Amino acid sequence: MGRTSDARDKILEAAKLLFEQRGYSAIGVAEICTTAGVPKGSFYYFFESKQALALTVIDEHWAAQQAQWVSILRGEGDPLRRLRELFEATEEVQRAGQARAGVVVGCLFGNLALELSNQAEEIRKRLQEIFEAQIDLIEQVVLEAKAAGLAGAAVDAREAGRSIVAQIEGRVLLAKLLNDPRQLDSLWRDTLDLLQVPQQSRSADAGRAC
Repeated sequence: MGRTSDARDKILEAAKLLFEQRGYSAIGVAEICTTAGVPKGSFYYFFESKQALALTVIDEHWAAQQAQWVSILRGEGDPLRRLRELFEATEEVQRAGQARAGVVVGCLFGNLALELSNQAEEIRKRLQEIFEAQIDLIEQVVLEAKAAGLAGAAVDAREAGRSIVAQIEGRVLLAKLLNDPRQLDSLWRDTLDLLQVPQQSRSADAGRAC
């Protein structure tokens, strides 16, 4: 049983690596199994198709990412500081990927959305659910910032959450294109503008404290 479980984990790890580096369509089941070091029969023991595998990869990646986002965004302290910590963590993920793969690999969800949103309806729906969950988490932080007087009263928290998620995805895409994680540096400044943060909260000291 231990070896069976190990084979599944190896397949998932190999698929995630290949999907991140080269996309979904360019990768076949045989290559995934070769990279994982398992026989092809093991693949079909666990997954009925490559799409079923992709959905599992997406779900497991989201479980890990969601845990990180919840830990940061629902933590203690100033809500704006928590947003900044999320941006810093996102940049660190891209730096770690670059160190591991030699290039910035981008966001697995964003990469798959760009490639498959018009081809695989089940994957498109799952990615939409994940992005909406991300927006939910950020919306709550924006509401906290408004309640504390740290964001403009007229800011629509839902739309702000949607815009911040879109900015994260866009900046990660640029980081991938330019192979430069520093493309995420402007997320904080852009978010201050988006949330209409008062100038007195934008000093160098406040930027690190909040």
